[in-house]
Amino acid sequence: MPEPLPPAAYRDLVARALAEDVGSGDVTTSALVSPAIPARGEFQAKAPCVLCGLDVVHEVFRQVDASIECVAINRDGDALALGEVPALVNGPAASLLVAERTALNFLQYLSGIATLTRAFVEAAGGRLQILDTRKTTPGLRALAKYAVRCGGGASYRTGLYDGVLIKDNHIRIAGGIRAAVERARTRGITLPIEVETQSLEDVDDAIAAGADIIMLDNLDDRTMQTAISRIAGRARVEVSGGMTLARVRAIAALGADCVSIGALTHSAPAADISLELDADPLGAEDAR
Repeated sequence: MPEPLPPAAYRDLVARALAEDVGSGDVTTSALVSPAIPARGEFQAKAPCVLCGLDVVHEVFRQVDASIECVAINRDGDALALGEVPALVNGPAASLLVAERTALNFLQYLSGIATLTRAFVEAAGGRLQILDTRKTTPGLRALAKYAVRCGGGASYRTGLYDGVLIKDNHIRIAGGIRAAVERARTRGITLPIEVETQSLEDVDDAIAAGADIIMLDNLDDRTMQTAISRIAGRARVEVSGGMTLARVRAIAALGADCVSIGALTHSAPAADISLELDADPLGAEDAR
């Protein structure tokens, strides 16, 4: 399990999500459910998945009603089987109903990313590191990248500020790969410099320029193998472009170091997790 996210990374996000959903109030729950009625519930995995987002879920319930008790049975990063119950909740029924959808939205979204990441990690078989990208929903990057880590993946950079990636548009504007790398060096940049390449000529230029990481973008397997042979360990090799589970299995045998996959954070299907609530008969007795 990776280091937990600090609450500051999601506290305001949870508040905005609740404001978006609840607005001036839950008219259905207000009409049907007395605030005094207690309830209990359990989250249930409706399909196998990798769990992620429990702390965020707890924050949702805390912001709706601090009296709600959340009990985690599993931890983020755990693989859940069909029907497994990763967490329990109990508290006022009305509060649980208000919080339900927002809590599930976060849990399903993050668990979906973790689940897809785990599938790619397993496909790589320990021979390739699985990396995420900056292709994230605006405002959700910290959570999405945390979910990737829960699935066993990693990040090359979080944003534009903590890594140098010279892409095709940079290269055209700078006047070529060598000119781009040289300019970055003369500006005193000490971070590793990565260059995106789309041909063997690009690869040769990146090697000559002394790039620390060379990205092989959308190359076929034969060209990729030639490129890796030419690089010959002088730079870290990243592969990118159109990754599927089958493609990662094939690439794992070619000798690259890592593969970056935008789909982890922009196309992961939500995990099928539900929250099943019932009135608490023992609590109802106390309420009377």
